[in-house]
Amino acid sequence: MAGEFVGQVLFWLAVVKLLQLGTWPALDRTLGNLAAAAAYPASILLFTLGSWYCGLLGLPVWLAFLPFLAAIALAGARGFYGRERLRSALTWDLAFLIPFLFMLEVRWINPTISYAEKFMDHAILASIMRQPIVPPLDPWYAGGTLDVYYYLGYWMSGVLGLTAGVPSTVTFNLVLPTVLGLAVVSLYALGHLLLDRHRWLPVLALFIPNPSAIYHIAIGDSWFDVLWGSTRTITNTINEYPIFSMLWGDVHPHVMSFFNQGFLLFLLVFAYLRWGTLSMRGRVLLCGLAALSLGSMPGFNSWDVLVYAPVTLVFGLLVWRRYGNFARDREVSWMVLAAVPPLAILTYLPFYLQLNSPGIEGIGIVPTPSAPAEFLLVHGFFLAVLIAYCAPDIRKRPYLLLTALPFVLAGYPAAAIAAVPLVYLLVRRRFSAIDTLAILGLAIILATEIVYLVDNMGETYFRMNTLFKFYLPAWFLMGTASLSIIGEWLQGAGIERRIPAGIGRGLPVLVVALLLIAPFAINIDFGYGSRTLDGAAYLEGSHPGDAAAIAFLRDLPGDHIIIEAEGGDYTYYSRVSSFSGIPAVIGMPFHEYMWRGDEGRIGQRSADVRAIYEQPSRTVDLARAYNATLLYVGASERDRYTVSIPVEALELIYDEDGVQIYRIPM
Repeated sequence: MAGEFVGQVLFWLAVVKLLQLGTWPALDRTLGNLAAAAAYPASILLFTLGSWYCGLLGLPVWLAFLPFLAAIALAGARGFYGRERLRSALTWDLAFLIPFLFMLEVRWINPTISYAEKFMDHAILASIMRQPIVPPLDPWYAGGTLDVYYYLGYWMSGVLGLTAGVPSTVTFNLVLPTVLGLAVVSLYALGHLLLDRHRWLPVLALFIPNPSAIYHIAIGDSWFDVLWGSTRTITNTINEYPIFSMLWGDVHPHVMSFFNQGFLLFLLVFAYLRWGTLSMRGRVLLCGLAALSLGSMPGFNSWDVLVYAPVTLVFGLLVWRRYGNFARDREVSWMVLAAVPPLAILTYLPFYLQLNSPGIEGIGIVPTPSAPAEFLLVHGFFLAVLIAYCAPDIRKRPYLLLTALPFVLAGYPAAAIAAVPLVYLLVRRRFSAIDTLAILGLAIILATEIVYLVDNMGETYFRMNTLFKFYLPAWFLMGTASLSIIGEWLQGAGIERRIPAGIGRGLPVLVVALLLIAPFAINIDFGYGSRTLDGAAYLEGSHPGDAAAIAFLRDLPGDHIIIEAEGGDYTYYSRVSSFSGIPAVIGMPFHEYMWRGDEGRIGQRSADVRAIYEQPSRTVDLARAYNATLLYVGASERDRYTVSIPVEALELIYDEDGVQIYRIPM
């Protein structure tokens, strides 16, 4: 069975590599030995941008691939891809490929589109791959578009799948391996900026669990309980960390954005450390890349920009503070830096103009903050490193510990814990790249103890989205800082000199081998089917009637709207639209309510779908009111409704294994 997917994986990897090769020459003069690394995430963002504008203009999305092929041809004619240069880039190729293979194995073991947010994720992906238009069609709200949601990560995934010729159910399982590979490359490149040795340490921010996970492993919990319990540590919230998100397997916006977060941090630190060595061309290019990355964030995961816009501003001010006294082109340099925010907005301006989401309703004060123990079970690793890092300053200025007291007295003890290293790092005023990353991460977790963004999650889960979406950027910021600090400690202790040369050379090979063996040794299998890359393969065993009917629908030409049963969220209902990409009158209702609010008349659509199945005198007229072309009747519909439809007024176009599909006359 594995053999049938080899070609698809190779075509996918070929597309990614060609994009990287096409972007690399443009970055070489500015980024030097890190250009090949930066070309991986930069090329994906550029291809996403180009293909998105193709979709906006009604052009075939594959046209966005042609400039990269032209760039390869031009650079090749100029002798850019020499043997030595390609050999020098092999490190970055392996940095992408090894985590890609690790995550591919994880998806092979646990590939199914079956639980959590996977129905939603694949529904949007399938919709885009079926009709790559901008804005994409909403698969769960016929007649509506996804201008209510940040869909750019799905667009990126879909156009990669279309270009590589990979079906959506397999594309679904290639996305996370790609995201992890790109994120590793970005953080490894960041390590080259922050450390002289042990440059791989920032990469561990993607792989280490939080202390809560270690606790659940220690008490003998199952893998499911380890993963679930460690991300529900703070009461009534979600506190994911990167390796959980990867293993859990949702191809969700906050996960797809991992590589872009790492890429932007690399760019900002590069600017901070090397701005003075860059030509004006290099500065413009660097700021353009930063604008591309920052401008993509609202489309990938809008919450990220609320963090990284201020982060970009802080690094911009630090660059100006550090290099702005240069008499040479001082004003011009400042203008280049200042151009990043407006250029970021202009990059995807049509996306922002189209966006029609309910958004955030305001800022609230947290009435019930995190318990200190829960807080430490989430952030304890990084906080321990940062407090130890500040130990010399604490001994020098112990009175600054009193800055924690106001937070304790106000009833925010967890905030007091974060305030201690934050204050000492600020008072130190060194503002190195590592210190700045740590300060920004600490500021996030402190702020989210005191305030939250008001949304429509209700009174119980009022903090859920705030912690869910802000903790991940905080993890990247504090994680890369803390692990870089550990790298400095190891370097200062001369650890590498104490390791025999043979062991030192063999250790990376051993680590890679263990990484590639780990998915099978640990066997993280949630029991929904495995040993395939087709996320819908399990349907053939559990729902054979639906499997065959959905295959029929995926090959059915034309633009369609389908009627299927609505049975609430996080259930098997909405499976037809989710797997086929054909919009349904209504899919998972709470998702649509979250996106559209009361204006979506979600309840009315659910009631109308019931009437279509149960009131034959209204079936055709109601179906026509939603411009529906197809009516699906399977086991789920018969379980949900007392099905009574006017078969004489409908055209039967499919009838196999207990499933009937009718064409609705126009």
